[in-house]
Amino acid sequence: MTPRPIRILLAEDQSMVREALAALLGLEPDIEVLAQVARGDEVLAAARAHDVNVALLDIEMPGMTGIEAAAALRDALPALRIVILTTFGRPGYLRGAMEAGASAFLVKDAPAAQLAEAVRKVLTGERVIDPTLAAAALAEGANPLTDREREVLREAEFGATNAELAARLHLSQGTVRNYLSMAIQKLAARNRAEAVRVAREKGWL
Repeated sequence: MTPRPIRILLAEDQSMVREALAALLGLEPDIEVLAQVARGDEVLAAARAHDVNVALLDIEMPGMTGIEAAAALRDALPALRIVILTTFGRPGYLRGAMEAGASAFLVKDAPAAQLAEAVRKVLTGERVIDPTLAAAALAEGANPLTDREREVLREAEFGATNAELAARLHLSQGTVRNYLSMAIQKLAARNRAEAVRVAREKGWL
């Protein structure tokens, strides 16, 4: 009796990249791409509808990030294995992906054979992490920002005033100033715009 193929859900917002990945994986005799979505907030419903056993998730997608989608899958479908694919090898992304329940973290330009092998390995309980990204994450250390500092920085990213931030986050303006000041200090930045840029580059937002 022929073993059932590995059933894949592919989540990637760029259609050309998604279709290319699906085509390459489809060449593997033991892998079948059953579902494709372009938004992070469509991942969980698609995983349930198609009874997949591995989800390949891009990080930066509309609706919900791949890391947020991974956490939703982990909570709702704990037996499903998650592989995070990224263009951006940011150390904070790796840590966030592992905390969200991912079993593998790879860059998109990895060879198709390496991706297929990672899919097979995670089904046996192994973890697969791009060694360069792993070394960078260890060198960078943990995210120094608290959840509140990250939240305030994210809201400040598009130029909101302290008063607007305070209203949006239900905080006093003094508290908002304190969070921003702490974040700027921790990131060795000169101002909030630079703090946002540094945190984004490291995958800490």
